[in-house]
Amino acid sequence: MPNSIVRALSSLAFLGLALALLSGNALHADLVWTPSTGWKTEGGVLSGVVSEEGGTALAAMNKARADEENGDRGAAMSRYEGVARKYPNSIYAPEALYRAARIRLERRQYFRAFDSFQNVVSRYPNSPHFNEIIGEQYRIANILLEGGRNRYFGVIPGFKNRDKGITYFEKIIETAPHSDYAPLALMNVARGHQELGQPDESIDALDRMINDYQQSLLAPDAYFRLAQAHASLVQGPYYDQASTRQAITYFEDFLILFPTDPNVPAVDKGLTDVRNIFAESKIKIGDFYFYKRDNYKAARVFYNEAITSYPESKTAEEARRRLAEVDAAENKTVTPETPRPKPTHKRFWLF
Repeated sequence: MPNSIVRALSSLAFLGLALALLSGNALHADLVWTPSTGWKTEGGVLSGVVSEEGGTALAAMNKARADEENGDRGAAMSRYEGVARKYPNSIYAPEALYRAARIRLERRQYFRAFDSFQNVVSRYPNSPHFNEIIGEQYRIANILLEGGRNRYFGVIPGFKNRDKGITYFEKIIETAPHSDYAPLALMNVARGHQELGQPDESIDALDRMINDYQQSLLAPDAYFRLAQAHASLVQGPYYDQASTRQAITYFEDFLILFPTDPNVPAVDKGLTDVRNIFAESKIKIGDFYFYKRDNYKAARVFYNEAITSYPESKTAEEARRRLAEVDAAENKTVTPETPRPKPTHKRFWLF
């Protein structure tokens, strides 16, 4: 067999071995730092192999860490970001982005810190810092939702931006939907929208919470808040009762699903209030037909609905009194109509 063919086959075999190693965990190496050795890789069959480009990246990483240890965070951050930008495919890139993001967070540059953390989990999802990064992003989103101010250049405070906090919570849910932070983030999205006077968006977030994370420990609180959110939209017995019906449904569901929850007394009170409003709305409609239209049949229907919707309430007692008035009106003695006189025909006389 010619030597050229042998060399080609050997190269293919080596390439196959390399691909096999890359497809498994054999090449996985951890990047660690110690004051004595600086950054180095541990683990993996090629952990000691450093290319020329990798050596340059390693030198930059060590300089960045030295700046960081000496308290020159600005210089360290610039060096780390330079490594991530120049050597995006190196083992050092995710660590460099992560450390730069942490420095920006310390400088209260919340926007850029969040984006840098997001670059790590998006481009390097196998980063050992993944869960820690999601936690830091949650922290940033919460700071902004509470009214924290982003600092430009690490010095100049910006305006409060609670909407940004809500956006960041949504990004956490999208990036790590199965993490422990996802249901917490959804609850904060709902809280943020409620505080910003956006009840429909708050209801949507809570609805996603109870549908996507039914087994979460936060599910009872989500049901309770969802019922309260609908109840907050109730404007009284004279208005449309769609929100009232929704609130009744969620309050009742809560009592069925979580009968031993500490919020049961508050739920009972909330349910009483909205059921009473719903019953009053039926009386108001019945009054219209009874007093304004003399339509006894329609009035009787709505008074009965008021009783059925909340039979043990004072409103139901009022509806029963109204029904008695309807019966009295229908049974009232009516004098017979006086017969009309026969029309007389005019006679015309001719003279």
